[in-house]
Amino acid sequence: MGIDIRFPIGLMFTILGLLLTLFGLFSSSNSELYKISYDININLWTGIFSLVFGLLMLVFALKGKKKIVLEEKEV
Repeated sequence: MGIDIRFPIGLMFTILGLLLTLFGLFSSSNSELYKISYDININLWTGIFSLVFGLLMLVFALKGKKKIVLEEKEV
């Protein structure tokens, strides 16, 4: 079985996290936008957490792929 669901999920969350983080950084000077959320830059924080989660999923996917390749070589 060559399909690992961690890779597309990690890629999706990494791209989404990167977009949200960049939007949060570039819109941080707009105080009117974040007045509803008590001046918390929710785009920045959500982007950072999504980016970290996506990168972790990519790392786990790549580590899992190496483990599968090593097991196939032993057999």
